[in-house]
Amino acid sequence: MVVPYKHEPFTDFTVEKNRLEFEAALQKVEAELGKDYDLIINGERIATEDKIVSLNPSNKEQVVGTVSRANVDLAEKAMQVADGTFNTWKKWKPEVRADILFKAAAIIRRRKHEFSAYLVLEAGKPWNEADADTAEGIDFLEYYARQMLQLSKGFAVESRPFEHNKLSYIPLGVGVVIPPWNFAFAIMAGMTAAALVTGNTVLLKPAETTPVIAYKFMEVLEEAGLPNGVVNYIPGYGSEIGDYLVDHKRTRFISFTGSKAVGVRIYERAAKVHPGQLWLKRVVAEMGGKDAVIVDKDADLELAAQSIVKSAFGFSGQKCSACSRAIIHQDVYDQVLERAVELTKELTIGSPTNFDNFMGPVTDQKAFDKIMSYIEIGKEEGKLMVGGTGDNSKGFFIQPTIFADVDENARIMHEEVFGPFVAFCKANDFDHALEIANNTEYGLTGAVLTRNRENLEKAREDFHVGNLYFNRGCTGAIVGYHPFGGFNMSGTDSKAGGPDYLLLFTQAKLVSEQL
Repeated sequence: MVVPYKHEPFTDFTVEKNRLEFEAALQKVEAELGKDYDLIINGERIATEDKIVSLNPSNKEQVVGTVSRANVDLAEKAMQVADGTFNTWKKWKPEVRADILFKAAAIIRRRKHEFSAYLVLEAGKPWNEADADTAEGIDFLEYYARQMLQLSKGFAVESRPFEHNKLSYIPLGVGVVIPPWNFAFAIMAGMTAAALVTGNTVLLKPAETTPVIAYKFMEVLEEAGLPNGVVNYIPGYGSEIGDYLVDHKRTRFISFTGSKAVGVRIYERAAKVHPGQLWLKRVVAEMGGKDAVIVDKDADLELAAQSIVKSAFGFSGQKCSACSRAIIHQDVYDQVLERAVELTKELTIGSPTNFDNFMGPVTDQKAFDKIMSYIEIGKEEGKLMVGGTGDNSKGFFIQPTIFADVDENARIMHEEVFGPFVAFCKANDFDHALEIANNTEYGLTGAVLTRNRENLEKAREDFHVGNLYFNRGCTGAIVGYHPFGGFNMSGTDSKAGGPDYLLLFTQAKLVSEQL
């Protein structure tokens, strides 16, 4: 019997025992830094001369791990393995495939702090953010295993007296899974688990800045009993093996989370039918956002300011759900802005190995340069209230930054910055606030803070985002509780962690038997 799903609880770090255990996990992982990690194809470890070096973004001289880099020949080898393995894996009972996810979740739960420690050191996540990332990874495994057990029953269809009809869902084939670096464990594990539990085989190309945590997940899958060749670990550059695999005639689907630019490129390439290709490729994509928090004139203003700051600067704003636009009713604009600036000035920034630091670094030099360039744009388009400086001498640290009095049509109100950066914009009334919020090519998350029920209901209908939150911030979706995915250029609205997500990795087959 499978117990009902409940999300993995977060660790309470105000408890001294929990803090000491986490510090011990950090010491354990720090002692393992600098190791070499091979490719894994059909269970075989393959070392290559070309490497990807994973660095600690808080201390760029510290090597987290050196990872072998796949080339086109090795990508082709992995494809052949996955293509062949699919013929056997697809016939495994759904209950057995689900059981592998349950076992993997149990293993990770026992090693929870260890995985979180890797996220602190490889992804630059503060303790709470790392812990939430690991918990979400466990949630994906637990939730998708249960969803597979339900999906394996199929859906009821009608039968006439002289026939019996059954609708079932079968796997697609070989999938290319391309996860992001910002939720380096949770989203990577969730994308991979959804594809494999539905009976597909996977070519896992982890993010180039966070490949070590993905290798650790591969070890867990092996321990949980996943057969060789079902998931093949092939780190590499998108321009080399990424394009090759997206174009490959035997690729059946691409599961991607990342930037709009890369997502659109994948979508375009996947649309082309190559010689020998027997299907139209499916693309499951989540591509970011330009998320807004609306504050109405009769909102709880303290809650509003707290929600904006937490949503904007948690994990240095490096969430596709992060608040990057604060749209405030003109009657309360000054109060909310003043309080948000006060709260931001209280935030502590530094190495995330120190529990007391609220914010750590951004992920790498490329991200640092991009965010700093947008700060310069912000100085032209708004009034700098706090932050606006960065220091990349040791790690990639940027102060949390607020720009005020920004015009609704400014670049920093439309372009995704993906850093600790929020623009404040004044709205004439609630209808104007909604108009500003919808004035974007994205549609991922949004939040509305108001005590006015009429305005909440208006937002429910008219705020065009995939995840809309009332009287709270716009980040922090929980698997199974808040299915996650957005509209427009935020992707295909795939609703990860929702009841229909696994359908994206299957195709429906109807068998009708005349009696």
